Amino acid sequence: MSIDTTTDIRNDLRSLVNQICTDFPDEYWRQMDEEKAYPEAFVDTLTTTGCLGALVPEEYGGLGLGLGDASVILETINRNGGNAGPVHAQLYTMAALLRHGSDEQRAKYLPGIASGELRLQAFGVTEPTAGTDTTSLRTTAVRDGDEYLVNGQKVFISRVQHSDLMILLARTTPLDQVEKKSRGLSLFIIDIRELEGLTVNPLKTMVNHETNELFFNDVRIPASALIGEEGHGFRYVLDGMNAERILIASECIGDGRWFVDRASKYAEEREVFGRPIGANQGIQFPIARNYIDVEAADLMRWKAADLFDAGQPCGAEANMAKYLAADASWKAADTALQTHGGYGMTTEYDIERKFRETRLYQVAPISTNMILSFVGQHVLGMPRSF
Repeated sequence: MSIDTTTDIRNDLRSLVNQICTDFPDEYWRQMDEEKAYPEAFVDTLTTTGCLGALVPEEYGGLGLGLGDASVILETINRNGGNAGPVHAQLYTMAALLRHGSDEQRAKYLPGIASGELRLQAFGVTEPTAGTDTTSLRTTAVRDGDEYLVNGQKVFISRVQHSDLMILLARTTPLDQVEKKSRGLSLFIIDIRELEGLTVNPLKTMVNHETNELFFNDVRIPASALIGEEGHGFRYVLDGMNAERILIASECIGDGRWFVDRASKYAEEREVFGRPIGANQGIQFPIARNYIDVEAADLMRWKAADLFDAGQPCGAEANMAKYLAADASWKAADTALQTHGGYGMTTEYDIERKFRETRLYQVAPISTNMILSFVGQHVLGMPRSF
């Protein structure tokens, strides 16, 4: 498989996002972080360019691009020192709707998503007692005539207050009544703006990443919200999860490159004992190693994205891309902080902010240990480790 990372479309996307980011410099993101605020102005600007409708087919008003193209948008935001977290879900949640949604669902939602009238930023999967063990989730959706009655609890569901729609995974057939644990789960697309019985409790975290605990208490949703066939939702949601891992990898690559840029520039400018600190191998070599790691992770990102866009299996590649990129960005963050010394701990250099932001991806959307387990079992054929 050949990997072309520099198509005209991707170059245009990089240029566009670079231009947008000039209006949202470090000071903007620093203020958002201090206020724990959602970057509405940035999201609105990005929306007007069509970037958040990148994956929506042209017939519905979108750009009709592939996941690899969309990954450039998120990478470039982070490469500029921003945070793509507030917008990335609108890209990775698209996969389930585009691949498995009905014609009626696509016609109902996609034009509004493409124009920015609707935000699809919430992905309701994770639960307190299930975590990564998705097939053990307890939220239920019971058919009642032309509706489903939803009860249960979700946690770490981000951007709910800033989204109109949510992709929700719930169990429609009890676990003890299915042959395989992955059966009996169903996927829904729901309008959460006027739902009765939904309680949203914000959770405070170490980064400016608006996330929540949700409680569904006899919440009624229309049967038409069901995506695809009842009971097959786990298979559908895997498309979204693979897309999520690839896009998160692109954000980490953007972070990693930002850290390498900041560290190498500071190492060149900062003088101690009459010479730049970058002349010392103890400073120079870790930065060079970070650069190599980020570039290597980038290749796996493109391999995974190309497989996804070709409709081929890419679970292993998506997981490995996320692992390598998250690891590379975290190591680059540590090096950048160490290179800046005490200044790295101050807010004005933005290293500590980005340090906290990129640390998230060691545990979300899937922990690095779970990826190692996946590769050990499903790629290398070793016994299940848990």
